[in-house]
Amino acid sequence: MSKKVLSLICVALLVLSAVGLAACGSSTPASNTSNTTSNSSTSSLKTLTAGKLTIATGQPAYSPWVEDNKPESGKGFEAAVAYAIANKMGFKNSDVVWVRTDFDAAIAPGPKNFDLNLQQYSITPERQKVVDFSSPYYTTAQAIVTYSNSQYASATTVAAFQDAKIGVAAGSTSLTLAQRLFKNVSPFNDNDTAVQALKSGQIDAIVVDIPTAWYITGAELDNSKIVGELPSEDTQGDQLACLLPKNSPLTSAVSKAVDELRSDGTLSKLENQWLLSGGSIPMLK
Repeated sequence: MSKKVLSLICVALLVLSAVGLAACGSSTPASNTSNTTSNSSTSSLKTLTAGKLTIATGQPAYSPWVEDNKPESGKGFEAAVAYAIANKMGFKNSDVVWVRTDFDAAIAPGPKNFDLNLQQYSITPERQKVVDFSSPYYTTAQAIVTYSNSQYASATTVAAFQDAKIGVAAGSTSLTLAQRLFKNVSPFNDNDTAVQALKSGQIDAIVVDIPTAWYITGAELDNSKIVGELPSEDTQGDQLACLLPKNSPLTSAVSKAVDELRSDGTLSKLENQWLLSGGSIPMLK
């Protein structure tokens, strides 16, 4: 074999080798690279199901927190906040799994069927003994609602309600405050049951958080009004936060996500979208 032929063969082999290496380098699609990046951002998070974030809400869940009892739609303040938190943690909307829980059962000691729970849970020292809380995503106060033609509709003081029958959801901070301020307080399973009791005349008024009060007077009770905001020992109001199992490995990550959402203005934007009140509310003395 001549030197010239041998040289041509070597050149051909080098060209084939270069083509093969180029082909190997481009065999992974861009979409696979993107998926790998997405998975790596959540792989260090110890969730109930790998690659998924299980979020709980109530059954049923009410507006303005969740619209039409469909948290998966992302409509309603807490539904929207839940997806925003998930996204900050590196999860896609499709990675979120929704489950339903009873309010009291979720806050009791023991194993949980969720990674985090958004159900208007206020941070309290008693609850912190058995569950974890994230940074607060919303701060609210309590108000009292009755019919516009009620004898209590024009009340300007807490004392004016001392003979009134007050309804409130059991297990809520609304109940804690109502029992401290009023003599005749009746706990109900939830706000919806309390509203039905007011409609039927079993009670004279109900105590709920202010966003719920606006919804009730605007959509559930005709000819009703928010009489006033109730004074609280905590001037900051109730701080609502994500509830997590005690010593959850996700608590710091969820708090970090909430803090970032507050800093970048997302929480404020969602408050304006879903919880914007219909006007000012007087403070009862």
